Amino acid sequence: MFNVIQFIWKMVSVQTQKTSDIYEGFFSSETTERRTFELRFNQKYHETALNSYLLHVLEKSKVMKEANKVVYLQTLGDHYGSVVLNHPSTFDTLAMDPVLKEALIDDLNRFLKRKDYYKRGGKAWKRGYLLYGPPGTGKSSLIAAMANYLKFDIYDMELSSMRSNADLRRLLVSTKNQSIVVIEDIDCSIDLDNREAGGPDKNDSQGNIMGYESCLNLASAPTNACYSYTLQLTLSGLLNFIDGLWSSCGDERIIVFTTNHRDRLDRALLRPGRMEMHINMSYCTPDGFRILASNYLGIEKHETFEEIEKLLKDIQATPAEIAEQFMRYEEAALEGVIKFLNVKKTEQSKQNAGEIEVKSGGNEDAANANVASKVKRYKRITGNFEVTLRTELSLVLVVVVWLKSPD
Repeated sequence: MFNVIQFIWKMVSVQTQKTSDIYEGFFSSETTERRTFELRFNQKYHETALNSYLLHVLEKSKVMKEANKVVYLQTLGDHYGSVVLNHPSTFDTLAMDPVLKEALIDDLNRFLKRKDYYKRGGKAWKRGYLLYGPPGTGKSSLIAAMANYLKFDIYDMELSSMRSNADLRRLLVSTKNQSIVVIEDIDCSIDLDNREAGGPDKNDSQGNIMGYESCLNLASAPTNACYSYTLQLTLSGLLNFIDGLWSSCGDERIIVFTTNHRDRLDRALLRPGRMEMHINMSYCTPDGFRILASNYLGIEKHETFEEIEKLLKDIQATPAEIAEQFMRYEEAALEGVIKFLNVKKTEQSKQNAGEIEVKSGGNEDAANANVASKVKRYKRITGNFEVTLRTELSLVLVVVVWLKSPD
């Protein structure tokens, strides 16, 4: 039934037998089967069937296909391979800020529905996300949750294994639609220094690119020096990969960068159009702790929650550290978490006290140095004055002696 209209489906199977002459009186017989579906309905609902019902069937078929789709994790670099992504992470089990999580889900859903919107705006149908924060805050788990939610394959790209921009373009073309291209720890993969932070000189000898003209002008330069210029992955090549002409080779693609230090990345990588959404994967919050407690212990409330949440507001602990306490103690997990947080609080207090002492000592040293400098300057001035005074007195004595001379 669809909108109170009865539609009847019937599968029809037709078998046919085909005989063919093989060789001098020898024949072969082959039976083939053709299966089709017939749709029956009252003729007066013809327009409804074509314009509404069949579209409804196609949409339902797509949903069922997506639900049964297997997500793969594939590598892009020197070695190619793929495995089924069995990572259990989902948005429900992810220990991150609920407001930020909801905003990300809404952004992903909006992205999926905007194919025509991107086309009208003259933009490639892609989206960029930057995940940044300390180690152990769930950046990799979030990528797995995104893939499981969208049913998109993941392409793990190793920049360090690529020798040139051409390799980057070739690998981009090999990726499929409805996929997530991931570059983890991008600040550690290759030497892409923040130019505004004063990166290394481009003409140094630390493996960076030397200018092409200077390479040609150096008669003593090794042959492979100029060769390495053409076989080098550059910031320009990576920018073109993200939103240049080559980025339009494919639809419904997501690009994800992860880093522990966002400030180390060049601002050109982070601007809108390349990384549209920046997601701060912070330390464990009280909300994140409750999700972890629900995941591991299956409980929503406990008398120790208030103490633990109070400790989490005062110290910095990653979700990975809290999860480790659940894995280690099991039955006494909550007590283990409290013990761990108290130890961590003591360590951080000592560390903060040490920093204050060092800072105070530094100020004292600076003050002493300033006083010593002033004393030294005073001595130098008074010494010069004393020398000048002695010189002038000597001259006076000479004059007096000369005046007293009988000659």
